[in-house]
Amino acid sequence: MPKSNNDYDDIFKTLKYNHKRLFISLINKAFNKSYPLNIVPTILPTDSYIENPDTDKIEERESDLLMSICGDTYLIECQSYEDGTMAIRIAEYAFLSARNSAVWENGRVILNMPAYVVVYIKSSEHTPLYTEITLKFPNGESVNYDCKNILLKDISKEDMISDRLFPYIPFYITRYENEICNKGNIDSALSDLLYFRTELTKLYQNNELSPEELLDIMNYINRIIKHIADGNEYEERMVSIMGGTVEETPSQKLKRLEDEKNILSLFSNGADFELIRKSFSEKIISNERLLELQKLATQK
Repeated sequence: MPKSNNDYDDIFKTLKYNHKRLFISLINKAFNKSYPLNIVPTILPTDSYIENPDTDKIEERESDLLMSICGDTYLIECQSYEDGTMAIRIAEYAFLSARNSAVWENGRVILNMPAYVVVYIKSSEHTPLYTEITLKFPNGESVNYDCKNILLKDISKEDMISDRLFPYIPFYITRYENEICNKGNIDSALSDLLYFRTELTKLYQNNELSPEELLDIMNYINRIIKHIADGNEYEERMVSIMGGTVEETPSQKLKRLEDEKNILSLFSNGADFELIRKSFSEKIISNERLLELQKLATQK
């Protein structure tokens, strides 16, 4: 039985409700904008109905992200694969958005269509590079409403960090799905996970990420790992790289992150290793992690 991709949809939609500010840098990059990262965007409703071609049933659909920033509206769809309905779904969501924000005059209505983009978490040679919508009118005129798709495999881990593309990070590991599922060589995957842990921790230490944001991003990374590994021998090894274990609860992880922030501050202020080692037991933090934090402090 094929795996459900609900985990991918759920993570993207949960991020938009719990951490909507993290999408500002994503929108800046995707649409060549420069909105300040401290503004508060607005999430807009996008419930819709569409016929599923596989079942011939009418299903309720909700777009992944419809957001308003400084009066501009953006529609983002995060797709795990091309299912043949993306263009019509975009059209429906876009017209719903335009209808909700329509400007009515005497016998006239102005529909402001949102800018949109489709992000493909996984892609192949069959993944379309563009999403194309053409509106044809009885007088022979037509309007193209297109976008260039974003393929996640083309975005490096370094760019995800430098451009602050936080909503993409949980899905980065999907590029190693074949190696993880078929128990191949995962050295590169482990190295990339370690890179994200280190860089996300630095951003947290520099107050660019809140404890809750860091915790959720790491939890979402682990959720994708579990989705892909499906309990195989690689799962616990990969999950542990985010600094926790399979059994670690969110509250325990949040406490550990606070301890690590305090330890990094102590190192930055000149405290030596042995003094900190005596202050924090190995149950709280391992020697290996303590050495990593000491190295981070010297790099700042």
